[in-house]
Amino acid sequence: MITRPRVLLALCGVGLLALMVGAVFGPRVGAWALAAGSAGLLAGLFAARGTPASHDARGTTRRESAETDQHAGRAGALLEATMNGMREGVLVLDDSLRVISANNAAGVVFGKDSAALPGQPLSVLTRNPAVHGAYRAALELGGEQQVNVELLGAERRVLELRAAPLKLDGGAARRAAIGVFFDITQLERLERIRQEFLTNVSHELRTPLTAILAFVETLESGALDEREEAVRFLSIIRRNAERMHTLIEDIMELSAIESGQTNVEARAVRLHALAQESLSALAAKAAAGGVSLVNEVAPDVSVHADPRRLEQMLLNLVDNAIKFSRPGGSVTIRHERGERDLVSVADTGEGIAPEHLPRIFERFYRVDRARARALGGTGLGLAIVKHLARAHGGEVSVRSAPGEGSTFSVELPCAQSEGAGAA
Repeated sequence: MITRPRVLLALCGVGLLALMVGAVFGPRVGAWALAAGSAGLLAGLFAARGTPASHDARGTTRRESAETDQHAGRAGALLEATMNGMREGVLVLDDSLRVISANNAAGVVFGKDSAALPGQPLSVLTRNPAVHGAYRAALELGGEQQVNVELLGAERRVLELRAAPLKLDGGAARRAAIGVFFDITQLERLERIRQEFLTNVSHELRTPLTAILAFVETLESGALDEREEAVRFLSIIRRNAERMHTLIEDIMELSAIESGQTNVEARAVRLHALAQESLSALAAKAAAGGVSLVNEVAPDVSVHADPRRLEQMLLNLVDNAIKFSRPGGSVTIRHERGERDLVSVADTGEGIAPEHLPRIFERFYRVDRARARALGGTGLGLAIVKHLARAHGGEVSVRSAPGEGSTFSVELPCAQSEGAGAA
């Protein structure tokens, strides 16, 4: 004879098995299995609570019934702890679409207190037709239903809802449905970034490649016989090939930093000397644009950073400042020390409109695309600076206004223990 305590223990075992499934097949599969196991446990609890604690037809004693109630209480506590420990929202509805049970994460999904949800109709939580449709289909058609749901509130969120039928034995058979809400907002965002990245790379490579092919065809069609024209065409081909090479190098560099393959070996660095080397490397470019370069870092200042990576950040920032400075303008490197070292590159250029500032460090984002391409930018320099700063345990920021120039600042920890390490 299988007693109700054993049934409840078996149902608890289903929950533990679900955890193991999650460990093997991944968190989303495990969460669904855990919710399904918890649903079985919930059904078992309804069955246990629906039977009187007196003598039954098989001669169950009051003592055994008391033990059953005790086991049911422990199983209920285990169920509550398990459900509330999940990141995924779990919502159980009856056949009239009223809430039977909800965990804390479900309260977060709908912006409600989970303790106040039982008894509430689903329409009070959300009027999203996809949510209502998934639960109705699970109740009426049976089987698992899966839909993606977009919830609009303080911020846009995308959820994957999996709903399945559930039978509750509480004296008479009752229908219910359990739904698990997976937050896939970040996954959708990453997928969108990946698609944008591929689109941008294709676009950036297409322009120089088209130019190279066009001038090669021109040379092949007879322009080789005209030496001056041939030399000019070859220089254009070389310039576009170098642009493609630079773009590929920047993509590989950014990929290595983001994947953690770039180590940051921080140590004491004399900032004045490093800043001077960076300015000297770009002096010819600045002179061609009529821009003066200024090093205002005190000679005795030291910062804790990887010298090669810090120079890379400075070169990117100074190069960017020169490109967008007007003739007669200046680019200045400064240093401030507070709780952290602040290394800044300021220019007197055109400045950046406020609507562009939140996205300025995104890959391939340009304020003026046509001008940036004409000046030879890949659109990855600021993204590389951002990731290198974070690899040091710091951050990068920008202050700018149209007509007032821009100041890009890199915050660095003052000591190695504050975060420098692997990218």
